[in-house]
Amino acid sequence: MQKSEFHLQLRMNFELAREIYRRSHLVGDFLLRSGRRSTEYFDKYLFECDPSLLQRIAWELARLVPAETDVLAGLELGGIPLATALGLATGLPLAFVRKKAKEYGTCKLAEGSPIDGRRVVVVEDVVTSGGQVAESIAALRQHGATIETALCVIDRQQGGAELLAEQGVRLRSLLTMSDLQAAAQR
Repeated sequence: MQKSEFHLQLRMNFELAREIYRRSHLVGDFLLRSGRRSTEYFDKYLFECDPSLLQRIAWELARLVPAETDVLAGLELGGIPLATALGLATGLPLAFVRKKAKEYGTCKLAEGSPIDGRRVVVVEDVVTSGGQVAESIAALRQHGATIETALCVIDRQQGGAELLAEQGVRLRSLLTMSDLQAAAQR
């Protein structure tokens, strides 16, 4: 990447960070899935339900998708709209991953494109401790998926990347909590 392209990319990510922060940052007392409490929260549905913003996020996330990817796997619930938008941006097929397999009908954990024997990239919205992503990756691997990368819009930088690294998975985030805080201060 040339110097001018690099600076343009930084400016675009900064503007996107500022827009995501503006749209979805909430202050209060919040209980996170990890069991931790936080005084700030990013309501992912506020940026996922805005078609224009979701499209911008998908185009930026597309840059992070490894070339050898066969399937994008969106995690229930927040990863599904992101994976769908990312699929439209990349042309890659999709799987929608439940927190647990259905107990009726097809009894599937992952709906959509087959994952067995394929290189799957897991897509999530916000990662804190990484617990749900790690559980989903373990389940997908039991169903034959090869997973080395997980993507997210926001890494809260509270241990998720480290937990996934222990499983041999690299977390690639569009933005970190530090990025969002820096964007908010300008």
